[in-house]
Amino acid sequence: MNAVIGIDVSKDKFDTCWLRDASTGKKKSKSLRNNSKGYQEIHQWLLKNVECEAPDILIVVEPTNVYHEALIHFLYEKGFKIFLANSGKAKKFAESLCMTHKTDKSDAAMLAYYGHAQAAQATLWEPEPKEIRQLKAMMRRLDALEKDLQREKNRRETSEISDVSERVLQSLDNMIKALEDEIEQLENDIDNHIDHDSHLKKNRELLKSISGIGPVLSRELTYLFAAKRFKNAKQVAAYLGLIPKQHESGKLKGRTTISKVGPSRLRAKLYMAAVVASMCNPDIKAQKDRLMNAGKCKMEALGAAMRKLVQICFGVIKHQAKYQPQIA
Repeated sequence: MNAVIGIDVSKDKFDTCWLRDASTGKKKSKSLRNNSKGYQEIHQWLLKNVECEAPDILIVVEPTNVYHEALIHFLYEKGFKIFLANSGKAKKFAESLCMTHKTDKSDAAMLAYYGHAQAAQATLWEPEPKEIRQLKAMMRRLDALEKDLQREKNRRETSEISDVSERVLQSLDNMIKALEDEIEQLENDIDNHIDHDSHLKKNRELLKSISGIGPVLSRELTYLFAAKRFKNAKQVAAYLGLIPKQHESGKLKGRTTISKVGPSRLRAKLYMAAVVASMCNPDIKAQKDRLMNAGKCKMEALGAAMRKLVQICFGVIKHQAKYQPQIA
């Protein structure tokens, strides 16, 4: 790459840093609004100042919720190379350079330095196919509705205890019913979307062949494996927060738990699936029995069952073959 650009994106604006010379620290910055007008302006600014063609410019962006998505799609369509920086690795890189100041401008500069250091081995970002983006939008909406439903159910429960008026209870019941109906309709739409794509449909059927994986989790995992690129099963387990975490310091020897990083919503569904699989899936059941006989507690065995279940799911997707139990 002839030029490296760091962009720090927030809801309302984005800060851009062009690293003109990494050895001397010479750079040039610009701040613009995070909207379509700002995208056009940064496009013209880059071509005018950097004096390179778009394919020779590497744009380094740190993912920030959804606020970065429109910008990187725009820049990708204009021909720029896009590198999505891992937030944890970028933070450690900043610490190694003693970059202690935390501002939008300094973050953009840090991303430019990080991109310069990683340019040779950086994995370039490419947009997902349209059907995956549509599925992602529906799954996000489903997640939001499920959270809203749980909040309304919690309010309904506390309202009964606090003896509120019948009108309040009726309002809560109406909202719960409306949310349940919308969730059911959205789940049907997601299922139809998956069924109309041959690749997604096949992956879901492969996942449903695993004992313990039902309609809900197969829907979630079909989306996960379509949206994320995992090289191995360990990466999937790490993303879902299922990697063992040992608590030990001096003479204190605590329990081994899972890391619990990543999407808690999906992890909760995996927990219920692991409970079921511990009874009906021969591989999971055999592992649980072995761990329990070795003195492990029930929760440790269930954590291992969740990891094993994810490994099996990754295997059937990778090899495009239905689940075959390894235990006779």
